[in-house]
Amino acid sequence: MIITVTLNAALDRSLSVPIFKLGHRHRSSDVLVLAGGKGINVARALKRLDVPVVATGLAGGRTGTRIVEELTEEAILNDFVRIRDESRTSTAVVDPTAGTYTEINEWGPKVSEDELEILLDKLRYLSRGASTVVFAGSLPRGVDEGFYADAVREMTRLGARVVLDAEGEPLRRGIEAEPWLVSPNQHEAEQLVGQELEDDDDFAMALETIADMGARNVQITMGTGCFSLVREERQVRRYYARAPQLEPVSVLGAGDVFLARWLAAHDEGASAEDALRLAVAAASASVLMVGAGRFDLKEAARLVSLVEVSELQPVA
Repeated sequence: MIITVTLNAALDRSLSVPIFKLGHRHRSSDVLVLAGGKGINVARALKRLDVPVVATGLAGGRTGTRIVEELTEEAILNDFVRIRDESRTSTAVVDPTAGTYTEINEWGPKVSEDELEILLDKLRYLSRGASTVVFAGSLPRGVDEGFYADAVREMTRLGARVVLDAEGEPLRRGIEAEPWLVSPNQHEAEQLVGQELEDDDDFAMALETIADMGARNVQITMGTGCFSLVREERQVRRYYARAPQLEPVSVLGAGDVFLARWLAAHDEGASAEDALRLAVAAASASVLMVGAGRFDLKEAARLVSLVEVSELQPVA
């Protein structure tokens, strides 16, 4: 069982608007409404892969009710803590003709200490039957930036492998708590190491730096693929996986699909190289669909052979 935790859950509305232009009136050709937030996106992809998963987190108001209803409609097991303040709604405008998307994200609810403590009690209970706990996404208002760090330590103490996918100071402090895996995108990794990442040597340095900060395994995702540092059988291996070139419909949630597929492949006993290839193929398939966490299994399988994986040398 994998538990995904989304503190800042959202109701995601994706609008398909061909030839989208700012300042003009448009009529959407298609509307997709899904429960959203990074942890929920990971849970959706895991469900697609038939991996046992429970999505939890915080949900409030009528929007929170709708989030839970949407998850139940998708048959995604969920157990959210209900909070007083209203959960957020996020809107993405996808232009299929130009391959662009525009996100508008609300700040989200303000969360009290009592509500956070209820969530932690729930996680202590759920983690008893879980191999992995995934904390993903931004923190709502009122939540201390050290929350992820405390939660990582708590879940690790209880015996779970902890995955962290966040950004900024919550990610930095969370890494210091030594999670089993962190999965920042390129921009988030650049914030951590304090410089832009341009070539293989830069990314190899970033992998080492983030691992030295406390993370046992590191994945740095980007539009062209993924750089990876994995510890297996007392060895540290570093890889770069190049994604096939495609015309994306929407890249929203591709990193969440990557993470879900990598976790599933790892738990199936795949080698680090094969797990990385499968994850990049699934993430690539996801950019061909609107809606975060969604992808076609057959398309992902077709793309596996097009993913190029090479091993990197350690930083001198």
